[in-house]
This record gives sequence, structure tokens and C-alpha cells, in this order.
Amino acid sequence: MAKRIRALDNWERLVRAILQREHLLSSAATGTGTAPASLGGKAADIDRILQAANEIEDEDPNVTRILCESAYIMAHAMDPNSKGRGVMQFKTALMSVIKTKPKEGVSHDQEHDIQYLWNFYSRYKRHKRVSEMEYEQQEWIESGTFIGFFPEVSFSPLLPWPAVRAAVAAIGYTPDIPRLPSSFEAPEMRKLDIFDFLQFIFGFQVDNVRNQRENVILTISNAQARINLPSGTDPKIEDAAVTEVFCKVLDNYMKWCAHLGLRIAWKSTNELNKTRKIILISLYLLIWGEASNVRFLPECICYIFHNMAEELEAVINLQEAVPATSCKCEDGSVSYLKSIISPIYDTLKEEADKNIGGRASHAAWRNYDDFNEYFWSPWRVKHLGWPPKANSSFLLKPRKGKRMGKTNFVEHRTFLHLYRSFHRLWIFLILMFQLLTIIAFHNGTLDTKTFKVMLSAGPAFFILNLIECCLDVLLMFGAYKSARGFAISRQVARFIWFGVLSAFVFYLYWKVMDEANNSNSESTYYHIYILVLGVYAAVKLAFALIVKIPACHKFSEISDRYTFFQFFKWIYEERYFVGRAMYESLTDYLRYVVIWVAILACKFTFAYFLQIKPLVNPTKVIVRLSNLPYSWHDLVSGGNHNALTLVSLWAPVFAIYIMDLHIWYTLCSALVGGIMGAAARIGEIRSIDMLQRRFQSFPEAFSNNLVSQTTKRIFASRQVSQDPVDMEKQHATTFSPFWNEIVKSLREEDYISNMERDLLMMPSNCGSLKMVQWPLFLLTSKILLAIEFAVDCEDSQADLWSRISSDNYMAYAVQECYYSAEIILSSLVEAEGRLCEEFDTWHILAKARNEGRLFQRINWPREPEMQELIKRLHLLLTKKESAANIPKNLEARRRLQFFTNSLFMDMPIAKSVSEMMPFSQSDSLFKLSLDSVFTPYYEETVLFSASEIQDKNEDGISILFYLQKIFPVRGMMYYRRALLLQSYLERRSLGGVEEAYSIGDLVNTLGFELNVEARAQAELKFTYVVSCQIYGTQRQNKASQAIDIALLLQRNEGLRVAFIHEETAILPDGTVSKEYYSKLVKANIHGKYQEIFSIKLPGNPKLGEGKPENQNHAIIFTRGEAIQTIDMNQDNYLEEAMKMRNLLEEFHVKHGLRYPTILGVREHIFTGSVSSLASFMSNQETSFVTLGQRVLAFLKVRMHYGHPDVFDRIFHITRGGISKASRVINISEDIYSGFNSTLRQGNITHHEYIQVGKGRDVGLNQIAIFEGKVAGGNGEQVLSRDVYRLGQLFDFFRMLTFYFTTVGFYVCTMVTVLTVYIFLYGRVYLALSGLDSAISKSRIAIRFLGNKSLDATLNAQFLVQIGVFTAVPMIMGFILELGLIKAVLSFVTMQLQLCSVFFTFSLGTRTHYFGRIILHGGAKYGKTGRGFVVQHIKFAENYRLYSRSHFVKAFEVAMLLIVYIAYGYTKGGATSFILITISSWFLVFSWLFAPYIFNPCGFEWQKIVEDFDDWIGWLMYKGGIGAKGDKSWEVWWEEEQAHIQTLRGRILETILSLRFLIFQYGIVYKLHVGGHNTSLGIYIFSWIALVIAAAIFKAFTISPKKHGKLPVIWRFLQMVIAISLVVGLILFVMLTTLTTPDLFAISLAFIATGWTMLSLAITWKRFVKLIGAWGSIREIARMYDAGMGLLIFVPVALLSWFPFISAFQSRFLFNQAFSRGLEISLILAGNKANVQS
Repeated sequence: MAKRIRALDNWERLVRAILQREHLLSSAATGTGTAPASLGGKAADIDRILQAANEIEDEDPNVTRILCESAYIMAHAMDPNSKGRGVMQFKTALMSVIKTKPKEGVSHDQEHDIQYLWNFYSRYKRHKRVSEMEYEQQEWIESGTFIGFFPEVSFSPLLPWPAVRAAVAAIGYTPDIPRLPSSFEAPEMRKLDIFDFLQFIFGFQVDNVRNQRENVILTISNAQARINLPSGTDPKIEDAAVTEVFCKVLDNYMKWCAHLGLRIAWKSTNELNKTRKIILISLYLLIWGEASNVRFLPECICYIFHNMAEELEAVINLQEAVPATSCKCEDGSVSYLKSIISPIYDTLKEEADKNIGGRASHAAWRNYDDFNEYFWSPWRVKHLGWPPKANSSFLLKPRKGKRMGKTNFVEHRTFLHLYRSFHRLWIFLILMFQLLTIIAFHNGTLDTKTFKVMLSAGPAFFILNLIECCLDVLLMFGAYKSARGFAISRQVARFIWFGVLSAFVFYLYWKVMDEANNSNSESTYYHIYILVLGVYAAVKLAFALIVKIPACHKFSEISDRYTFFQFFKWIYEERYFVGRAMYESLTDYLRYVVIWVAILACKFTFAYFLQIKPLVNPTKVIVRLSNLPYSWHDLVSGGNHNALTLVSLWAPVFAIYIMDLHIWYTLCSALVGGIMGAAARIGEIRSIDMLQRRFQSFPEAFSNNLVSQTTKRIFASRQVSQDPVDMEKQHATTFSPFWNEIVKSLREEDYISNMERDLLMMPSNCGSLKMVQWPLFLLTSKILLAIEFAVDCEDSQADLWSRISSDNYMAYAVQECYYSAEIILSSLVEAEGRLCEEFDTWHILAKARNEGRLFQRINWPREPEMQELIKRLHLLLTKKESAANIPKNLEARRRLQFFTNSLFMDMPIAKSVSEMMPFSQSDSLFKLSLDSVFTPYYEETVLFSASEIQDKNEDGISILFYLQKIFPVRGMMYYRRALLLQSYLERRSLGGVEEAYSIGDLVNTLGFELNVEARAQAELKFTYVVSCQIYGTQRQNKASQAIDIALLLQRNEGLRVAFIHEETAILPDGTVSKEYYSKLVKANIHGKYQEIFSIKLPGNPKLGEGKPENQNHAIIFTRGEAIQTIDMNQDNYLEEAMKMRNLLEEFHVKHGLRYPTILGVREHIFTGSVSSLASFMSNQETSFVTLGQRVLAFLKVRMHYGHPDVFDRIFHITRGGISKASRVINISEDIYSGFNSTLRQGNITHHEYIQVGKGRDVGLNQIAIFEGKVAGGNGEQVLSRDVYRLGQLFDFFRMLTFYFTTVGFYVCTMVTVLTVYIFLYGRVYLALSGLDSAISKSRIAIRFLGNKSLDATLNAQFLVQIGVFTAVPMIMGFILELGLIKAVLSFVTMQLQLCSVFFTFSLGTRTHYFGRIILHGGAKYGKTGRGFVVQHIKFAENYRLYSRSHFVKAFEVAMLLIVYIAYGYTKGGATSFILITISSWFLVFSWLFAPYIFNPCGFEWQKIVEDFDDWIGWLMYKGGIGAKGDKSWEVWWEEEQAHIQTLRGRILETILSLRFLIFQYGIVYKLHVGGHNTSLGIYIFSWIALVIAAAIFKAFTISPKKHGKLPVIWRFLQMVIAISLVVGLILFVMLTTLTTPDLFAISLAFIATGWTMLSLAITWKRFVKLIGAWGSIREIARMYDAGMGLLIFVPVALLSWFPFISAFQSRFLFNQAFSRGLEISLILAGNKANVQS
């Protein structure tokens, strides 16, 4: 303990020494000052020598004299002629100091001085105990006492910072805080502070206190630094800084109290002093920091804080502090974790266990939202009491077989949520369809009669609202037990209101129509009806204006005072704690209203003229037709005016009508996004030629935006002249160090060569040259071209110069050559040689030449600056390479183009690193100074080992070979490097700007990464935490990932790793006890593992989804007021990191009514060059993350769609975190943070002047798994309360955008596919029933098949299916960023690479998973791996993945098409059939063969043979204990049925499966053997035949092994049955009219019916097992899978016979270089499979 006290004293001595250093070096006490910068890199060494001399002058002046002499010798050696700026004055002053120092009678002997100096050092080291101090200091550092994120150097440069010291002082103990008892063990390393006080009262963990102490210190110090830097020996934190942090941290708490009507825990904010505010801030963060999973319950945190703050208030009034009663444990200890958090956690865990790993219904258990919303009710909070009552409904644990009530909302698994959440959209679409249809049936006339019919929309409106009220009542089942009385009352009131109103309005309208039919009656009911509708519409509009329109919201707030208005607003819109005041500014409102009005106008115009109106006449004709002959036994169509025929006609049109609003939104958003992008100047620099032409403007643009005012003032203070050339040089001087670091980073990443680096580097422009020196790549070959101009010039010098000046860079090159030659010659020669500049002294020169002394003395250049100038001049004169080829690498070009283009985009001006805020409103609450980057990690590959990147796969392709064709991935530590550079160049240290340095020294970046002050600034402003959930387990198991992470920790001193640590212990009673800890670790200065913080958890934190739980446990270790979430597949660039300060300033700028809470960032998908698939995915993703999100932010509905958005950290940690974690329902965890932020009055923006790299999935299987996960996540979102509330609380037009850009996109995708089914089943119904032929042959009928409406419907569906509308925003993005010609070429290239096949296939993926998740659930995180796809995927693997999602559905569509072409009527013949069904055939082809088209080596014969063997082996292997689905068909088949769990799901599956029976019912009546008989007996006979066929199949599939007694007899019987079957079939064909086509038709019918029976058997699996038929069902299923597999495999095998097919596939699938490498590798492999065999 004594060692630590001494270490603390030594630390204070070091700090005082550092502070004194600035005074000593800047004073004239020694007369030396600091060494001139012109001495180069040795200046810093000389400074350190003089510092030592100053510090020991009092102890031994002779040593000071020796050191000063050494410094003089070093300076003289560097500049013997004293030509450098300030060198003469420095050496003179230093010599005067040396003369004043005594020599103690000894002669000046260097060897004696060295010995004397060593003796003094030895005595000094023993006397001052330097070795012991260093050892103790090292012990202190490694113990973790220092702040976790501070650099491990011999002294911390942060503590001397005034703001940090002031913050440390601010949290200190004050007299108004009760004293701690004498029994309290005071800390030995520091003084008591408020954290010790809070720890004593509430029993917080030691490391939680340490962690939050650091958090509070840094937060307050940064808030103070933004106001001003405190000065003096005793700096103070201003009250304004504390108030700012106080208001941000406790903002949600104060709103919660206001909502519940509770009095806040303090009387008045204005009465709180600074210390009391800091105590409350610290208390909240300590509660939050130890809350574990309870952090997902922000209002629960408010409840805990409220009660603990009241306890604290009572303790503060005492003389001596006492522990809080609520935190006392039974054993007498005080523990917040055990007393408060653990009981809540135990209940959370019990409920999470009821989820049964995601298989249970959401209604069966309470999720995080249910627990949190418990605290939205004042009576619940009052009932809960403090401490929380164990028998309260909140802490009551679920009992077996009994559910606890949900809170406010129940996530029932049903599509009805779509109608309930977005009922306004559906009501609007249905009513508009009704009105347009009425107008169309009245021939487009709008007279009184038509108007009265249109009034039928009134009853329809109220009935549709009544349906929504019914759904409210039904879907709240499961929450009534715990629901608030007001919520139930509102639902009952609305149900009664709309029920009565619907009946009343319907009655009135009935009377109105009676009056219309009676010409003699008066229009009494008509006027009453109009009055009722008018009054209702007026009241509805008024409330809509009050609640939704921004301009009227003030009146809404005023009206809340009156009960009358409260009641009606309550009926109109339910009040929650979230979702209040969700309105935007009038400008933003009008903006998206105008856009949507235009979209709706286009949509309904198209719907009326091309969808509805063309169907009017066919409908009228069909209705009038009667006694149509049916070719089957008709059961339902008699006397209903051919209703099913009308349904088959109108259904696909209505489906497209429901969906095509998304098409119009897509088109309009592409147009709006393009205009916005052009206005934002995106894509202005889209080629290297454009970059070169505009390079002159870059320095000024860079200085205006990316250089802080501090740096500008430094340069401006040294800039005397305001001449444009001087100003241009100043901007170039500022710009050059940053540009050069960017170029260096490109070289480090191996994007450019050494030669390209030299040509791209920019001189510092701080020399005496009278012009700006530009990078050489702009000037190459210009001199040679200018010489050609001069040789060919026959005009005057002025004309020649004019011609040269037409190219600015040629003029610069000529001028630079002249001025450079002048300077070089002046430095080389002396005497008469220097007179060459003067043209009137030629006679002197001639005389010197004649005497042989003209160039007798030449001073060869030794200064580095002069050598560089000569080298540059040589390159200027000799370099012939065209600048158009520099840099050659496309990625380097893209990055430089984007960076330089972004300099002209609108962005906030950057502030200095120490301030990181704009000079704007001092009352702004959204200020930012500290940034954390946060990366969640599970078990992805961190580093590739040498063997991993060199090992070849079965095709002879290694990852190293693959990486040569794509771009490497870099890490996130560029942020730190950028801050180091920016801080270093700003020259800000403890005392301010060092005025002694020259401009040249200020822009010298040599050694900036080692500068102590810059490192301190970077550590203070930037933190990088990687949340590695299972790193503890990996480390214990010595896994390779743990070794890789340790290596990264050693290489990056700013990196921290957070993980869950599990400790297992066996108790005395034999039970196993597990304890869990959140740990934060780093690598110490020796590169070894060092623990910083370890905070105990109440239990296993993984109660919900893994990723958000991973984020939640680690978020307590982040710092500052902003946090950027970065995923493991992302990259960053130095030039983009330089703009992070600008981005952070966006938090201070209001975007609309509010400050941003999430800043959206542009992403660049860098995996697009891998293959055609990767290109499709990259282009699609790029379109969404640029143009798509640009428009969403413009329309005020952008959410958080993933990384790398930047969060307002304090806003989100006080409102539940940066994601949601409830199991399954929050599978897409990221987007819920956007939902939550929007519902809590946040604001999400999007900014495209900065980008982050991102890798996407590059293989079809990876893409399919990822899209399945996203589609499943959207299926869960449909059920969520967040989507419901947003759909209800957004205004109508904002709700439209929200719907079509979230779950609506997947609904429209599903409707697109369903349209194919609806159309084909309708056509099959008409074909099999014979109605299409009968109607077309009718004398009064007109041809309605293939009319305009049908054409428009099918065309729209086909264009959506093949991705044309998906490509529209993509093309607009291409046009913006590449130009029109390149955009067209890119689109054509995509089509040639079969992108339409890919988009059609993706359509099926999204539809399957979205629909299945809503029907059955089972959403789970799909591990795509996101690795490098360089190998062939086996046929069996593709079949397993796509069998149910694509293949089965494709075969169903193919069967429908076959039946339609076989029995349907097409007037135009085959041509008409092809035109009508081309989209469906294309869908079949894409869904069946896309996995093999996009499979590497998918058509190579050897691979096909191996795949067939593997597939047969998998199909026939029965499996066993421990067998997996990828090895056994039977295991896989069982797994595929796992999603059918509930009775509701079985009923729905049964209903859906019955659709296949139409094939058998229709086909049996089309057989020739039946003639024209339409009796029901025909159908019954077909079932008898099916049963016989099933019995025969059973007979042939019974295994003899199970009948060991009669194996020979059984085989004989099988032979007899087979012979009898063949003979009987031949006789039947010969003796009846049965034809060969009939046999195929029967087979088709029985296949469909068999699939129905199979599906029903799977659905009712338990019953089938009871009757003992499960084995036969399994064999039938195996036969179906074998048949489907063969139908797919045979075409692929046939194509693989042709070698050119494989070559063609490689050519379009991969980029050219990789295709060539792949083919060469196969040739070199020498047919490896055959060789091995």
C-alpha cells in the first residue's frame, strides 16, 4: 500500500515537471528558448537535452554546462553556416549561457565530461530512487488504476489537461455531502469523491464505480471544453457544462415523470447546485451501468432512479451517510445488484425460458417491451412500490400452463396485423377502387345518379373501420388481464361507436337508394345522409389537423387542458409514452405531401384507364351470359351470374392494383433521389480526368470545410500578403500534408506503386518558390509538350505563352521549371556564376569564363529540401507517362474521386480536435466531442493464416489467388490516425500553439503518430470497443480466433475488447454454480493481456437475440456522446476518417424541427468486383444505401438499417440502447433502434459526403440465406408493436412512405408472386371447367382474354418480377455517379450476365421466407459467413436449400402452365399463349436453374458426376442417431417440417394444400375415356383408382426384411402384381377410348393429388403416426424428391456435355481475370479427380 502512495506522489511530481517544462522552454531564464525548426528532426532532441539541463541546474551547474555544450555541438553540426531561420540567434544565446556556467577548474575534455556526466547520473538515480519510481509507476499502470482508455506511457498527458483536472475536482467530496462513517475504507490512491459516497449508500460494484467515474469525468470535461478551456492553477467546471450533461442524461426521466404525473426527485432544476447535478448524473449512470439486461427497459431504469434518488435525497439531509434500505441484503451487506437487479433479471429469465428457443408463440410469454411498458402506467408503478414487491404482477414468475398477461400489445402470428397497423392505407385503396369502378361502370360520367352510387363509399368506410376495431378487440386477446382500464374502455367505445355508426349510415344509404329509385319521393334522407357524412368528415379533418399537422399542433397542446378535447383525442388516437408529438415542420410536411399527391395521381390514372375501365364491358357480358355448359360437374356456379369467372378475371387485376403503388413510389423516388443527388453535387467528379482538371480548387475547398479555425488562424497569422497567389499557396500548404497522408495510405494498402506515390505526392509549398507546386501527376509530359509548342511556334513570345497558358498545368510546369532552375543554380554556383540572372552583365561573365573561374566553385546540394527540388525538376523534365493512367488501380481512383468530390458538398465546418463543436448556440443540448466505434463480434474469421490463404480448394483456387482479383479489407483504426494527424497539425498542446515554429515545421508530419499530445487528444476523442461475446471461452480453449484478437490488441493500443466471462464453481452440496461477468481487456505496454474492468452480472445475459445482447453488455464500456456501430464486414479509409469531425457536427444542426439522434452514413459495397452475383448484390445494395436512404431522409422516414450509422449515445442509452433484443420478434435488431428513436421524438438523417466500406455476400447461397433472414425479420416486424404504432401515429402520407419502404416492400413482393398464382389458377379454372371456350364461342360475347387490363396487369407483374423497377433507382444512381453512357453500359452488362434470372430468383426467396414466418414463425439468424466463395456447391446442397422455397413452387407453376396450354382456349394460338405466359415460364426457369447457373463450375462434367453420386448417397441414406440433414435425406425431411407447430398453422396448411385437388377434379372430366359425362361418379371413380395405385405402391415398397418368414413368396407376389398391372393397363387402353395423352394427364392429376395427400400427412403428422402410415408417407416423399431432383438434374447434365457451356458460365459469372485464372487452374490441375481415382 505504501508503494502505491509513493507512486501517487511520484506521479504528481512528473505532472508538475511536465507543466513546468512549458514555462522553462518558453522563458528566457537560460536564454536559449526552443531549438529552431530549421534544424530539422534534431530540434526535438536538442529541446530534450536543454530541458534536462534546466531541470538539474540547481543541483549541478557543471552538468548543465556539459549538456548545453552538447546541444551547441549538435546545432552547429546541423547548420555550420547558421543559414537557417533563427539558428544564429539560438547559437549565440546558447553560447552566452555556456560562458556563464562554471567549469570547476577542469580543462575542457570531452572524455572527462562524459565520465563526469555518467557519475552524476548514477548518483542522481540512487538519490532520487528513479528505478524504484519507474517500477512502482509500471505497477500502477498495469493494475488498471489509470483510466482504461488512456495511453500507457510513462506519464498520462491527459491529467494535466485543465478540463480533465477540473472534472476530477468537480466530482470531489464537498462539505454539503454527508460524511462517510469511520468504518468506511478510504481509497489510498486518490481522495474521496461522490462515487465513493454513492457506492457506500447503494452498494454498487467497485469496477462499475471505476467505469462510470471515468465516463462522467470524460463527459463533463468534454462538455466544458466545448464551452471554453478552463485556465489557472485550479480550473473549474462551469455550471453550464454540468447542466448540459444533466439535461441530456435525465431528459427521458423527466419526460417519464411528466407522463405519469409524478413529482421529479428534486424540487427544481434551477435550485440544484452543480455538485447535486453531478451526483444525480452519476447515480443514473451507475444504475444503468450495473443493470445488465434491465438496460433494455429504459422506463424501468427511470423507476429505479426515481426511487433511489428519493432515498439519496433523504440521506443527503443527514450528518452521516447510511446505506439505503432498498439495497440491503439478508446477510447485512449492501448490494444494488442483488437487491434490485437480480429479482428483475430472474423474472426476465423465467419468461425468456418460456420462449422455448424461439418456438413458442409470442403471446405465450412477456418480452422486454412488455416489461418496460409496465412502467407506462401510474397505477402500476404505484402498485409495484419500492423496493419492488415480490408478489407484484411485474415480478410474478410464470407458472406452468399459465400465462402472465402481456402489456398493451400482443404479437399474434397473423397477416391481419397488416390491416390493423395500416388500416388507413387499405381503406383508402379499397374505397378508391370502389369509386373508380363505379365511375367506369357509369361510362365515366359524373352526374347525380353516379354521385349517389359513389356515396356507397360511406357505409363501406365505416364498415372497414369497424373491421379494424374488431381486429383491435381480437388481437388484444392475451393482454386484457394486465391491460389498462382506459385502453380497454377505448377499444370498447370505438367498437360500439363504429358499430352503431356503420348500421346508421348503412340504413341512411339504403333509404337514399330507395329515394333514388322512387322518382316521386323527396330527398330527405339524401340530405340527412350528406349532413352526417359532412359533419363526420369535418370533425375527422379537424382532429387530423390538430394531431398531425405541425402548424396546428400548438392548438392541440392548448386543447389538452380541456376534458372535452382530451376525450375525443383519446378516441381518435391512443396515448402512449412513446409516439407523442410525431409531427414535422410545415416545410417537411408539404414536401412529402406534394410528392405523394403526384404518386397517387399517377397510380389512380393508370388504374382507371388501364386496369379497371377495360374490364367493364367483359364483366357486363359475362354477367348476362346464362346456361353456359361446364365440362365438369358444376357444384357452385349455378345462378350466381358466373361469379367465379368474374373473380378469375378481376382477381389478378386487383392484386396488381394493391401492389403497383409501390412501383409508382419506386419510380418517383428514383426521380426525386436523382434530383437531390444532383443538387448535392454527387458525382461531379466521376473520372480521373475530372479530378485532374479540378485539382486546383481542392486545397481551398479542403481548407474551407475540413480544416479547423484554429489551424486557419495559425496560417493566417503568418500570411502577410492577400495576393491571390499567396492565398492559393496558403491553401495548398494546408492541404498538402493531408493529401500526402492519403497517398501514403493508398501505398500502404498496395493500391498504388512507389512511382505512383511519388507522382501523387504534393510539395509542402512553404518554400520561397513564387508559385504553387502541384503534384507531378498533373504536370507530367507538360514540359515536353511545351517544348514542341516552342519548336513549332512561328508567332511572338506572347502568342506562345498564350498557347501554353491555355493549359493551366502546362503553364504551372513551365513556371516551376524556371523558378526551380533559378533557385538550384543560385545555390550551386558562387561569384560570377550567380550573375547569370542578370542580362546586363554578360561582359563580366565572359571575362570570368575566359579566365577559367566562371564555375570554378560549385556547392553540390546537401540539404534534403534542395535534393527534393532537384529530383522534382528532373521528373518534370523527363517524365513522359500520361497522367490519365495515374493511379492505375480502379479502387484508388474511386476513392480519390469520391473524396475530392465530397469537398464541394454541403457539410458543417470542422472544429479543432480539442473542441469538436461548431461556434454556434451555447444553449444547444446536442453537442458532441467524443466518439466511440462499436463492433459486435461473434466467431467470424479475424485474420487469415498463411496456410488458410495459400491452401487450394478442390478446383485449385486459393484465397490468395482470389484476393489478387478483389480489394483487401482494412480496419477501423483510421479514425485514430486521422485524429492524430489533425491534432498534430493543429499544434495544440497543454499551453496552446507554439509560435516559434515556422510554416514549414507546422506542416511537417514526420513522427506525428508518436507525438504525445496528439496521442492524448486521439485517446480522449476516440474509443474503439470490439464486443466479442465468446472471447472468454475462445481464450480458455486457446482457439485461433482468440490468438488473432490478442494480436490485434497488441498492434492497436487504442483497441479494447469486451466479452462475457463465465466462472463455474461446485458448491458444497454438489450443485454447479455459474457466475457471469462483463469484462473489458486490452494489451498492456508489454503486449500482454490486461483486464481493465470486470462487472458481475445477475446471470447469463443472453436472454434474447445474441447480437443485441452482445452489444448491450459491452455498451457500458463505450465513452462520449456519440457511438458508431461497425460490423465485422466493414472497412474504412483514411480520407473518409478525416471528415468524421464534420459529420459529428451534424448533431448540432437542426434538420427540420429536431436535432439528429442518428446520423446515417453512405456505404460503399467493395465486394462488387468478385462476380456477377456480387455485382448484382452490390448495385442493389448501393442503390438502397445511397439514393434510397437519401429519399427516405428527405421524406422523414429513414430508420436505422444497420451499420455504420452514428448514434447520439446519451439519447439512446437512456432510451433502451441501440437495438432491441426480444427473442425472434426482434430478429432484425438494427431497425428497431430506428423505430424506437422515431417513436421517442428522435430524428434520423442521412449524409453522403462521407462513406464507409462494406462487404456483402457474394455467393448465391450466402445471398439467399441473408435475404431469407431479412425477409423473416420483416415478417416478424409485421407482428411488432413498433410497426403498429408507427403505422397508427404517422400522418397518412408519412405512413405511406414508411409502409412501402419497410414491411410493405415484402408484401408487394409477395403479391407479385401471388399474382402469377392467381392468374394461372384462374386460367386453369376457366380451362378445366370449359368456360373460356364456351364464353368465347357465345354469340353475344366479346373476347376478354388478353385485353388491355390483362396485358397491363401481366406486364406490370413481369417487370417487377425480373427486377426492372428494382433497377430504376440503380440506373439513376449510375447516371449520377458514372454518367449516362456508363450507366447504360452497366445496365446492359447486367442483363447479359442474367441479372433478371437473379432478381426473379430473389423474388421467390423473399416471398417464401416472408410468408412462412408470418404463417408459422421460426425466424432465426442465418450464418452466411460472408467469406470468399471460390468453390463449387454440390447439387444436393443446393437442392436442400431451395427445394421448398423455389423448386416445389416452380413445379406447381409449371403444372398450371401445362394444364392451361393443354385444355385452355387461346384465340391467337401458340403465339398468344406464349405472350400471356412468358413471365410465368421465365419464373419457372429462374427458380429451377438459377442455383446451378450461378454455381461455380456448375456445368463441368466431372463435377456433375460427383454431384450425382453425392446426391444419390444423400437421398438413400436413412441416417441414425446424431445424423445431420446434410448427410441424410430422412433427417433433412424431418427438419423441413419443424416449422409446423401450432393448430392454427396446421389448419392454414391444410387449407393451402387443398388447392392441388383442382387438377384431379378437372382433368378426369377431360379424359377421352369419359366422353362428355359430367356426373360426380367419374370423380369418385378416379379416387378409387388412386387408392388402388396407392395400395400397389405400398405392396412394392414393403421391405422383405420385415417379413422374414415369407420373403420368397412376397417377391413372387410382387412379380405377379407387376405383370397383372402391365397387362391390365394394356387391355384397358385397347378396349376403351383411353389414349396415351390421357395416361399423361392421369399421371399429372395423380401427382398433384398425391402431393396434397403428402402435405396433409405432414401437417397432421401425429395422427398419421398413430395409424402406422408414416413410413409409407416418408417413402412417397422420398420418391417425390427423387423425381423433382431428376427433372432438374437431367437438363444440367445434358448441358455439361458441351465444354463451351462451362467456359461461357465462368465468363459471365466472374470477372475476366478470375475467369481466366479459374480455367488455367483447371488445366494445370490435369483433371485432378481422374488422376486421384
